[in-house]
Amino acid sequence: MTGFSGHAQLSVSQGARLMFYALQPNESAFRSVEEVPDYVEQATPYFISMLMLELILSWAWKGQPFRINDGLSSLSAGVLSRLPDVLSRGVELTSYIYIWNNYRLFELPWDSPWTWWLTFIGVDFGYYWFHRMAHEVNILWAAHQAHHSAEDYNLTTALRQSVLQKYTSWIFYWPLALFLPPSVYAVHLQFNLLYQFWIHTEMINNLGPLELILNTPSHHRVHHGRNPYCIDSNYGGTLIIWDRLFGTFVPENEKIMYGLTHPINTFEPFQIQLHHLFYIWSTFWDTPGICNKLSVVFKGPGWGPGKPRLGLPEEIPLVTGKELPYNPKMPVYLQVYTVVQFIIMMGYYQHMFAAKLALSQIALLLRIFYIILTLTSIGFLVEERPNAAILETVRCCTFLVLHKYGFLTTDIISLVLVYEVLFWICTAFWGVQSIKQVVLKKVKYH
Repeated sequence: MTGFSGHAQLSVSQGARLMFYALQPNESAFRSVEEVPDYVEQATPYFISMLMLELILSWAWKGQPFRINDGLSSLSAGVLSRLPDVLSRGVELTSYIYIWNNYRLFELPWDSPWTWWLTFIGVDFGYYWFHRMAHEVNILWAAHQAHHSAEDYNLTTALRQSVLQKYTSWIFYWPLALFLPPSVYAVHLQFNLLYQFWIHTEMINNLGPLELILNTPSHHRVHHGRNPYCIDSNYGGTLIIWDRLFGTFVPENEKIMYGLTHPINTFEPFQIQLHHLFYIWSTFWDTPGICNKLSVVFKGPGWGPGKPRLGLPEEIPLVTGKELPYNPKMPVYLQVYTVVQFIIMMGYYQHMFAAKLALSQIALLLRIFYIILTLTSIGFLVEERPNAAILETVRCCTFLVLHKYGFLTTDIISLVLVYEVLFWICTAFWGVQSIKQVVLKKVKYH
């Protein structure tokens, strides 16, 4: 089980600069991949701090309430997307190292600033083309669409990532492995991702001359819009110059409505991740002719027989600006409960990454199972689905069993008894709710 080391801790200054791609080459050059810190994991405190700052400012300055359901849904997707990295090194890095070891043409020095800057340009260029193809090729869009399913646009949206996306994105970086060392690539792969966190906000307007070169909140808001003028634009990661060069740049010029052009109206994490794959599967079998079937998979999401590769622009639903996001009512107690349970789960999630080398394989798998069960149950609860109480009862019982046998542990000893009491109460409460539902069903059908 290998991955980033995570041992080289950052100072506060370095951590703050990390979020804006502002670490210098001499601060982030490493001889081997094993020495490269897990920057994404180390950025967690900065994620939380910036999220809280945006939450306070958006409420105080613009009077915008934070939607618990959409925010939890985005955070859940972010957690899901990182779970495979607990068990193995990411496929983007593994495939890169394989090509480097077997097919590299020459080797640039890992400690040269020129190598650092060339990798910066190369990774961002590769990201542009991957991101563009993720919108223009239906099977790639099936993964990437999860990121666009948020109907709010705030820093939680940045964390709404796809579980499947990394299994195709590596293809667009492999040419770099012919000459750029994996340790330098591993740094910039993370930096490029972290830079894109802060641009997911409505709190920052125009940044003046920087708008000409950098991807900014204004440019990225357009990319996330479902207004017809926003579609298929502004694919850059850190730099916006690629969009300007290749004709995909669109400036922000009217109120933007966010989300998918055809909203899916759910907060259930697996439905968010997989619904478009099921759509492709059914469309594939319903479409006549082998060429048309292949086109369903490899042409644009809007393609159909007789249409251009990317579909017809006039078929994109118009936006009036009065559209309301999917927002089922949640009682206040349920909002508080789901947030508390998510925070508790995040404690075990963070501990799992910090201690993954010390945990047994079975402990890791059981903890992953518990995290997935928690995220699924929260999705059911925020939508108040009929089976939510039963699923939550099962989840609380699962916690008590895993906790008793030491598969869920925490570094804060004082919390052990608190959690045990809390989950016994939760099990009793949701157990009663489940029994009520079963009784009411029987009465209804008799």
